[in-house]
Amino acid sequence: MTRLSVNLNKVALLRNSRALGIPGVVHAGTIALNAGARGLTVHPRPDERHIRPHDVFELADLVRSFADVEYNIEGNPFENLLDYARNVRPHQCTLVPDDPGQFTSDHGWDLSPGARDVARLKPVIVELRALGIRVSLFMDAVPSSMALAATTGADCVELYTEPYAKAFGTPAQAAVLDRFAAAAAAARQAGLLVNAGHDLNRANLAPLLLAADPVAEVSIGHALIADALESGLSATVHEYLAAINRAAEARALIR
Repeated sequence: MTRLSVNLNKVALLRNSRALGIPGVVHAGTIALNAGARGLTVHPRPDERHIRPHDVFELADLVRSFADVEYNIEGNPFENLLDYARNVRPHQCTLVPDDPGQFTSDHGWDLSPGARDVARLKPVIVELRALGIRVSLFMDAVPSSMALAATTGADCVELYTEPYAKAFGTPAQAAVLDRFAAAAAAARQAGLLVNAGHDLNRANLAPLLLAADPVAEVSIGHALIADALESGLSATVHEYLAAINRAAEARALIR
């Protein structure tokens, strides 16, 4: 079953708008895990615009109090990510090629021949894996890039799904889904696990999971937290888990 990892960045962003400490990031994480989410994700940026250092450590303590739940820390390994990884030892680090001031993640790593990212990433991945941390690379859904991702020593790729989300419900949806399915298949052929994230929501989640099957984990934050403003966080987590279950049920019928 695909794991749902709830990204808590937007909870922290709302909290940081006032000095009251609400909404509580750890409290939100507790609600999500109690509702059935199988992981928590944070992306602590250097400017601390949302997740702050104490959040990273407090959420690590929270995750350790639950069985069979994973902690995923995202970020640029050439900024502040490694310090957190060395101290917290999350289950997974998702390496993202963000500039410090970037508004949000909007592209994957460039692993084309001659690109500098491969040489820079390899020692980072060696260190993270030596710490017992699974490594996922944030990648565009380009099938030919998956074998290149495997050469870095990473365990997984996280397919950057914003292009799919933009195409969802348009005439381009089928072609974009085919590209994601091909990228996922190429990743698995290269020995990589497949994760997915960015702009996934209740409507577009199940079709992606079916096309890219099997997907190990989806990391969802913005849409999930926006939905929670209307429905409540616990109910919203259940709705996303229902979307994952719909994909699993459809997959079983196909097989």
